[in-house]
Amino acid sequence: MPLPSSITTRLQYQHKSLLDLIDGLTDEQVRCQVIAGKWSIFENIVHLQTYQHVFIHRVKEMLAGHNPSFDRYTAETDPFFPDNCAKSTREVMQDLITLRKEIAAEINSLPEEELDKTGRHPAYGEMNLLLWIHFFLLHEAHHQLTIFKLVAELKKEH
Repeated sequence: MPLPSSITTRLQYQHKSLLDLIDGLTDEQVRCQVIAGKWSIFENIVHLQTYQHVFIHRVKEMLAGHNPSFDRYTAETDPFFPDNCAKSTREVMQDLITLRKEIAAEINSLPEEELDKTGRHPAYGEMNLLLWIHFFLLHEAHHQLTIFKLVAELKKEH
């Protein structure tokens, strides 16, 4: 089964919604902890940016054909998460956009048979690459919804 257009399109464009969601916000607003004890808009964006690096590494391991098992990813245990939180919003977004272009190009050019390669997720079990890509995009969409809600809360306050 070839890569569905719903995936190729989302890989190329879904992340760009972040720019629309935060348009007009100051860096202070983006970094503001809107809900006590929860990530800020910025931390959600950094999580998406940082996880892209993990995702492409996992894709490469699956493509090597070893059916790898992966640990559950958590930002709290990722040494790059706090490093990236120290960067500017512009730097984080630039890295996210640049890497995503590379991810989309690599995945969209894969031969169809590569999509059957597998990796094991600790909660969802063995998944082929196509399901991993769906999972990646759904995870991103979940954080975009979270960001949408945080922006709405910010705007209610002002």
